[in-house]
Amino acid sequence: MGVPDVNPSRIASGSGERKLRVLVVDDHEVVHWGLRLMLGEQPWVERCVSARNADEAITLTQRYSPHVALVDLFVGQESGAEICERLRALSPATNVLLISGAGRISPNAARAAGASGFISKDWPAADIAGAVRMVGLGMTVFRPDEAPSGPPLTDREREVLDLIAGGSTNREIAEALFLSPHTVKEHTSSLYRKLSVRNRAEAVQKAQRLGLIA
Repeated sequence: MGVPDVNPSRIASGSGERKLRVLVVDDHEVVHWGLRLMLGEQPWVERCVSARNADEAITLTQRYSPHVALVDLFVGQESGAEICERLRALSPATNVLLISGAGRISPNAARAAGASGFISKDWPAADIAGAVRMVGLGMTVFRPDEAPSGPPLTDREREVLDLIAGGSTNREIAEALFLSPHTVKEHTSSLYRKLSVRNRAEAVQKAQRLGLIA
């Protein structure tokens, strides 16, 4: 896997001496440390700072006005897409690149949140650095075959989510899926937990933002 369409080495060597300020937003200690170390070694990075949650990201954005923010798709119980929206509202000049090791977000949902790209943590370090460089220079990074997924949901949870989005009550969902009301309640509770929401309305809104439903 690699950065689509643009060669990172050409970007790095052909864009003058402009230095970029980079913000890393990730709550996993090893990934957090590794990304910051890798980016801090890039000759085109002026400064690399890091945050472990949305509040820290907001504070650092106010202080350093980063050119690009590399934001994990799920930061603890917080949505990277929502963090992206907050950062862009605070600092429109900050371009956001979403990154994830497991979850996925559709290009349309990422763009709707204000992101300039989405990449995987499975990419080689050089390609991740190249993607950060591209986004920092105002380009976008989306793979044409990226499909919506969001947090990992079971097939049953996806069926329940679709019915919730269609306005079905728990009783109607139970009848449609031949489940007991208690089992439906367990599935909805699991959905709320995975989406970090409190009710049906928030679940539908969040699922639409993540590209899980149309």
